[in-house]
Amino acid sequence: MPTDHQKPAAKNRIILHLDMNAFYCSVHEAEEPHLYKGKPTAVAGSVELRKGIIVTSSYAARKQGVRTGMTVREGMRRCPDLILIRPDFDLYRTYSRGFMSIARQYTPLVEAMSIDECYMDITGSSAFGEPLEIAHAIQDRIRTEWNLPCSIGVAPNKLLAKMASDMQKPNGFTVLRIRDVPKLLWDKPCDSLFGIGRKTADKLTKLNIRTIGQLAEADEAMLTKHFGVLGSWMKSASYGNDHSPVNAARERNKSVGHTTTLPNDVKDRTEVHRILLNLADQTGRRMRHQKMMASTVQIVIRKPDMTTVSRSITLPVPTDSAADIHKEACKLFYKHWPLGEPVRLLGITLQNLSLQDETAVQLDLFEYKEQPKKAALTKAMDMLRDKFGEDAVLTAGMLGDDPSALIRNKRIRGTSLQTDEHMLYSDE
Repeated sequence: MPTDHQKPAAKNRIILHLDMNAFYCSVHEAEEPHLYKGKPTAVAGSVELRKGIIVTSSYAARKQGVRTGMTVREGMRRCPDLILIRPDFDLYRTYSRGFMSIARQYTPLVEAMSIDECYMDITGSSAFGEPLEIAHAIQDRIRTEWNLPCSIGVAPNKLLAKMASDMQKPNGFTVLRIRDVPKLLWDKPCDSLFGIGRKTADKLTKLNIRTIGQLAEADEAMLTKHFGVLGSWMKSASYGNDHSPVNAARERNKSVGHTTTLPNDVKDRTEVHRILLNLADQTGRRMRHQKMMASTVQIVIRKPDMTTVSRSITLPVPTDSAADIHKEACKLFYKHWPLGEPVRLLGITLQNLSLQDETAVQLDLFEYKEQPKKAALTKAMDMLRDKFGEDAVLTAGMLGDDPSALIRNKRIRGTSLQTDEHMLYSDE
């Protein structure tokens, strides 16, 4: 008698996971093959200064040891012929919409997970052929119509489809069935199971659980005791079970954020103040464009050793004002970051968003009188920028030569974690 974790799903589904290979570098190669085809390339935020962090690298560069998150200096040391390319997010979005459009021609059930990957539920797409025919057709069309390589995982659920697409890169095609799980996955470490991070894997190791197979054999009550509901999920996932649907519905954005990697370590608080001003300006503007307000401001800080910390504050009154966002971000930084400690990355994320029309804002007497003037000024500035470009209205405090001063230029603004259109830039 099979256990609950071994029982098949009530309905046999056919799920695809499309994962574009080295997406940013592949886009540049597709645009200018005479410059980049087959060559070791890397997208980095500070190309001219030969500093900063590598956002992604081509497979030719990866063969020479160049990796995402590595400093440009280290990448150049490992691969002296490395070609550095400035990010162009407008171009990436164009290509992303292109391959997503192909996917949606085969099923309306397409769930974009980031700018370079999506799930597809093709259970009801038999009019286009057999499942493997559909998957091969999609891969071929993306290659011929957009000159992009992608890996596709075919499975009965999202979990296995995701893991299947990771098994062969680039241009991979893998079918992973429930019955294949013990043979193909159980000897692998726990953190290779999608959804289990390094910290959870470390905790499992302390419980003498090192492989997915050992996780499958572990007592569920013990897992629940140590991990709560995650324990039950891990037990079920170790057998390859996942019943989550492919959700094509657009949800309201839960956050708006932006980070910038700096070409040099920054210690001067005046410089930090300016960088946060640029970040507050653009996150606030994007949030207003969505007609939303934020109740929580979060900052992200990364040290030169790549250690990352985040701190947040919930506001007494929701806001869409860049000045308010900047003030709170600076207060968080000054409170939680030691004076003189170097910074390599800074970010601001606005959370707990609500629609402007649905948000009740209580103001004191002074704010009640001043708020209409501030709102009118902000609206006028937004209108000028909409008409004449993002640089039409700037304050002196925003000017500089680091990547934070470039984020108003959508083509060159550098690494972004913005969640507009649910496109998180996770070019892996």
